[in-house]
Order: sequence, then C-alpha cells, then structure tokens
Amino acid sequence: MYTLYYSPGACSLSVHIVLEWISADYKAVKVSPSDPDFLRVNPAGAVPALDLGTGSPLTQCSAILKYLAGKYPAVELDARESPEREADLARWAAFLTGDLHPAFFPVFFAQRYTTDTSDEALSKVKAAGLLLVKKKLAILDQHLEGRDFFVGGKRSYVDAYSVPMVRWAKNFLAEGLAEFPNVVRHHEALLKDAAVVKAMTDEGIYGH
Repeated sequence: MYTLYYSPGACSLSVHIVLEWISADYKAVKVSPSDPDFLRVNPAGAVPALDLGTGSPLTQCSAILKYLAGKYPAVELDARESPEREADLARWAAFLTGDLHPAFFPVFFAQRYTTDTSDEALSKVKAAGLLLVKKKLAILDQHLEGRDFFVGGKRSYVDAYSVPMVRWAKNFLAEGLAEFPNVVRHHEALLKDAAVVKAMTDEGIYGH
C-alpha cells in the first residue's frame, strides 16, 4: 500500500488524482509541511511525499507522477509509445514545475521577495506574481487550443499536474480565467472526471 502525504489543494492533489486513475491501493494522510513527524518523512518539508512501503519515500511532484505513470503502463498516463511524445510530456511537466508553479511563489510567500514588510509592499509583490501567472497561463492557453489534453489526444499525468495550479489561478485572479478559455475548458472537463472529483472531495476542496 502507498501512503500519500498531502496538504489540501497543494501540488500533492495531482498525485492524489493519479492514484485514483491507476486504482492504486493507498491511504492519504493530511499533513502540515512544518510538522516534525512529516519532516522525518521529507526533511524539505514539502508535499507531496509518497511512501512506497520500502522505507524510502519518493518526493518531488513530477518525479512521483512519472514514477506512478511508469509503474502502471496499462493506464497509459505516460508516453512509452514514442520518444517524441515522451519528450513532449517531459516538456510540459517541466513547464508546470519550473515556470507556472514558481510564478505563484510571490503570491503565496510575498514576504520572501522584499525586505519591506508593509502591506503596500507585500501587495505589490503579490500583484507582480499574478502578472507572471497570467503570462504563463497565456502559454498554456495557446497550447491547449484545439486540444482536449496536453499531449497526444489522451490524458496523462501532466493533465493531473495542471489541476491544482489552474485552481490556484482561478481563486487568486480577481478577474478569474475568462481570458484563458482553453485553460478553462480543459480544467472544467477534468473537474467532471470521477477520479478528480473523488480526490478533491477527499481533500475537502471540491467545489471550492
């Protein structure tokens, strides 16, 4: 049995979704990243972490997603059929990890990006972060035009990976996602997926 350590709505949600897609035997444990017990699982204090039952938990979201997709090839969440599709999946996983996710850091942790702790300064940092988020969403929107999924016309672990980040954007952008219709269409289709519904319901965030 796998054990998923997660925080509600965090990137760990994508692993939660994939565990449902592959019908894995798992339990999900809600944690606070600063909890001493969790720090013994992952000293970096970041979710997700996935205990494989071997005493050596996997960490880093994209690594866990790739592992699960490869472990359950029959579900076809990776790209074994061609090096080109595999590279395309890796490209978009890297974009989400290295471009879209970090764009939210000034929004979530504004105090890390300025020595001025006034409300005005922190608000400006958050606003700058949200502008960057919108630039990254524009790239996603362009890519998703005419596509139901990120790569190859079928769902993959990258589609699951996008769910928490698009949800953050929807919640933090005052004007919502209206200017990114392809992102909205892709995200709303995923929100109708039974596994996505279950994972989000289990985390207490479905409909929020």
